[in-house]
Amino acid sequence: YFFSQNTPFFLEKLYNRFMPGPLTIILKANDNVPFWVNSGLDTVGFRLPNHEQTLRLISETGPLIGPSANISGNESGKKFSDIQAQFSVDLPGIEDDQALTGIDSTILDLSGQKARILRQGAISRE
Repeated sequence: YFFSQNTPFFLEKLYNRFMPGPLTIILKANDNVPFWVNSGLDTVGFRLPNHEQTLRLISETGPLIGPSANISGNESGKKFSDIQAQFSVDLPGIEDDQALTGIDSTILDLSGQKARILRQGAISRE
């Protein structure tokens, strides 16, 4: 809750049910979120992937900031080489094709009065 405000009462239940996993939660950002993190927007997204090495890195360093591994609107890569091919520069990364499902995370916006699914992904509405 360090980076968000006006969190819904059911957030902890949602977190306990689906995290770590393929869910991105959008919340109202508070003043702890630097301008450059969310380009001045009043929201910020949170995700805790179910990936052992990433979880270890987060536990050792604290929260990480990172974009999606694809260009917005493009299909998610099913292999590390697919992801690298979307970018015009050679990007360093940890090649772990077993961790890729090719299914995007579900994006759930909880920043407004009602919850909205911005992208249907691995977690269904039900």
